[in-house]
Amino acid sequence: MKTKCSALIIGGSAGSLDVLLNVIPKLNEDINFPIIIVLHRKKGTDSLLTELLASKSGLKVKEVDEKEKPLSRTVYIAPSDYHLLFEKDGSFSLDYSEKVNYSRPSIDVVFQSAAEVFTKGLVCLLLSGSNADGVNGLEQVKTYGGKVWVQNPNCATVPYMPQQAINMVKTDKVLTIEEMIYNINALDNTA
Repeated sequence: MKTKCSALIIGGSAGSLDVLLNVIPKLNEDINFPIIIVLHRKKGTDSLLTELLASKSGLKVKEVDEKEKPLSRTVYIAPSDYHLLFEKDGSFSLDYSEKVNYSRPSIDVVFQSAAEVFTKGLVCLLLSGSNADGVNGLEQVKTYGGKVWVQNPNCATVPYMPQQAINMVKTDKVLTIEEMIYNINALDNTA
């Protein structure tokens, strides 16, 4: 049975870019849900990341715009130095409040905000990283009935972040890169 998906949010930090460069190009071009990527990175690298992923994928890749509603078959990149939130209607909202877990955008913030909006239709994937950002957000995703996926720490460049998630949250799947590709392509939003 396919997992229903309204939105897929991928969060990561150190070591995550390599995962995305392996996963995004191999995703089906007819996926029926938006993919939102939230990475810890330096301010000013937004267009480079967007261009890099766009050059390798048949999906549309773009940076998030304030008040925009996410569309299927599109990969959205959260801008650096802003928290990414979701309004009740599912549209994006950018916020410049305090850093959370030393990060802006914070993975916890976007997971928590998305959990309240997309509830059971949300799938969140936490990748490689060196702090616990994302773990509290994944707990919220579970509370609202969403799915929690985590990169297998054994194949993560920096295993701390996914390992913390496994230790603290009831995960639905622990995935290698190949398993990520398969499972994302198998998601379905037709309800």
